Amino acid sequence: MNERYLTVTALTRYIKKKLEMDRHLQEVWLKGEISNFTHHSRGHMYLTIKDNQTRIQAVMFAGNNRRLKFRPENGMNVLIKGEISVFESYGQYQLYIREMQPDGIGALYLAYEQLKERLSKDGYFDDKHKRQIPKFPSHIAVITSPTGAAVRDIITTIKRRFPVVQLTIIPVFVQGEEAAKSIQHAIIHANQMKGFDTIIVGRGGGSIEDLWSFNDEGVAKAIFHSKIPVISAIGHETDVTISDFVADLRAPTPTGAAELAVPSLEDLREHMNHLKARLLKLTQLTTMKKAESLQAIRQSYAFHLPKHLINEKEQYIDRLTEKLVTSYHSLQKTKRTTLEQIEQRLIFEQPQKKWQEAKQRVDNAKEALTKSSITKVQQKQHDIQSFIDKLTLLNPLHIMKRGFALPYTEKGTLIKTTEQLKINDQLRVHLLDGSFYCKVKKIRRDQDDKGK
Repeated sequence: MNERYLTVTALTRYIKKKLEMDRHLQEVWLKGEISNFTHHSRGHMYLTIKDNQTRIQAVMFAGNNRRLKFRPENGMNVLIKGEISVFESYGQYQLYIREMQPDGIGALYLAYEQLKERLSKDGYFDDKHKRQIPKFPSHIAVITSPTGAAVRDIITTIKRRFPVVQLTIIPVFVQGEEAAKSIQHAIIHANQMKGFDTIIVGRGGGSIEDLWSFNDEGVAKAIFHSKIPVISAIGHETDVTISDFVADLRAPTPTGAAELAVPSLEDLREHMNHLKARLLKLTQLTTMKKAESLQAIRQSYAFHLPKHLINEKEQYIDRLTEKLVTSYHSLQKTKRTTLEQIEQRLIFEQPQKKWQEAKQRVDNAKEALTKSSITKVQQKQHDIQSFIDKLTLLNPLHIMKRGFALPYTEKGTLIKTTEQLKINDQLRVHLLDGSFYCKVKKIRRDQDDKGK
């Protein structure tokens, strides 16, 4: 009876085998929209493909998605080639994607836009990172294909314009699967070699596929981190790659890159001739002005009659000397008069006498203050003694020494009148040296005696 029942695992494997034997499910061409996209840390991509009515779970393993030219995103419409199978652990069928491309837009163009946006956000295109191209380079590294037309155009143009510069061709692949790595390593190698002051990276024109190695992220980062200024010369003027945005200077063509990299020797000669003419003209003008100044000096009074000028200056110095001596004596006389006036005032004021008088007033005041203080202290001592005598008279203990006693009720209330007493009340009588207790037997009031 139990042999008729299958396990869940057995049923799932049976269904999986059935699906895998169906040739129509082993090569499925599907289009739909991506949702729930997840790029796992191990490289696998998990996503859902859906249309207006239903959806299917899908996975694209790292070995397949490594060849993608774009980054999948939620909401993107895609064209997919894959197979249908069952994921046994969950007992669900899903799509295993082998190939994928955007629906309605080229995969290369989408990848280009995505990389451009990401590098732009990271600041790779900012002008503040652009290095200055040397005006007179001594050694240029040209990174390109050694057999293409681009390298011939660059060499011809540079040798024609500035033959004194040294050129080094670093050969690379400029298209194909190995091109991006080849270009990236060449840029890094040029920086490690040192001695270069300019790098030209480029190739001739072509389709977007032909130029794709210059849209590689590794190449862009190598250009960005290069310590040597980089000129990009990729394709025609209308071809713009990621490398063009990152480079320190973009040339429209390889020939244009050569023209931007070095100055024209003919232009330099023309410029030097122009400077030479300007210098000659300036020299002539300066010589003319100096000659005029020299002529003016020759015709001047000092040049023709120098002794007369010296005699005039000597007389002028004598007048200044006399004026200085007169001013000195006048100032000395004024200061002496002022000093005498001060001495007379000191004699008239008699400061020593005034000081003695002031000292006497201080001594008198000190003596008066001492007497006043003694008088006040004696007065206060008399007042204190008076207060002590009064307190002594009011002291109940002093009264009790004369034979008086203080009676108290049982509750401790001082008895002042007979109105506070009743027959048989217990009393406590306080004497000078102690107390005793008694009981009221009889009460007699002063008004009772007046009535008798």
